[in-house]
Amino acid sequence: MAQASWPDPADDRIVTDVQHEKLAARFSDDGIYGSPADDAVISAGVGLSVTVRANVNGSLRGHGWTSGSTGDTLEVPANVSGQTRIDRVVLRLDRSTWTVRAAVKEGTPGAGAPALSQSTGDTGTYEISLALVSVLSGAGSVTVTRSELYVGSRVRPGTSTTRNPNPVPGEQVYETNTGILRMWDGSAWRSVYEVSGTTNVDSPLSAWDMVASSAYDRDGRSVTLRAGTFERKGSNLAAGADSRLPLLMPSSAVHPFLQHQFPVYLTGARIGNVTVYPANHARAGQVWLTQHPGVNAGQNINSVTMNWTV
Repeated sequence: MAQASWPDPADDRIVTDVQHEKLAARFSDDGIYGSPADDAVISAGVGLSVTVRANVNGSLRGHGWTSGSTGDTLEVPANVSGQTRIDRVVLRLDRSTWTVRAAVKEGTPGAGAPALSQSTGDTGTYEISLALVSVLSGAGSVTVTRSELYVGSRVRPGTSTTRNPNPVPGEQVYETNTGILRMWDGSAWRSVYEVSGTTNVDSPLSAWDMVASSAYDRDGRSVTLRAGTFERKGSNLAAGADSRLPLLMPSSAVHPFLQHQFPVYLTGARIGNVTVYPANHARAGQVWLTQHPGVNAGQNINSVTMNWTV
């Protein structure tokens, strides 16, 4: 077959059902419009039946679907097998009629839920799950477990100042000015992926001389700090006295409320402890020597690598 495209002026721009599916199947994810926070699409009905909630919309292989303003009721086959049967309520595209409908797909007693049919050819059916229906042997009613598949949100390019002001849960944006991939969780934009590159965080202080610089990298929520080597200047530091070190972490690289503590090596094969303060602290982003046996002028805090999450 030679190359072709559609709509085609030579065919009066007529698009067949097969062509429409091939064209529109990736315009939208398959699924229901909304989120799991919405009421269930399928619930137990009276007796051996399930109810399809009214005013539900969705898309399947490029074909729109609605449950209508009154919803629907679907009958569930009786079970007299002696074993529990698991049926599945599906949203089904039937290519023999080119219609999309919610339907009950009967399972095999004792064998779990039936598999979904997902033919991608020009014939057959394509299904996604809406719910699982448990039917006990001899039962006069059913139990429904939700299993809706929801339409997702695409990753859109943007900047840190031009994010969608009305996002939906699961929506993602790649910030071209920061290199951060963020996702809206329903209440805030969360960093999914972020690589900062190596950033110098030296912040000179008179009490300490920077023998080696300090720098950090951030990958997603993980921060790695290589604290430099610092030589004590001026007066001796008494054991137990806190002292700020000459580096300062940006707010994006410290935890919102948790302090992080790490051991460090001091001159003379001794051990001390440093604290990285969180964003909500008066010492936000500062790194302090908080536990130690004393550091005299001319002695060092040696370089150390620290890791934490934000």
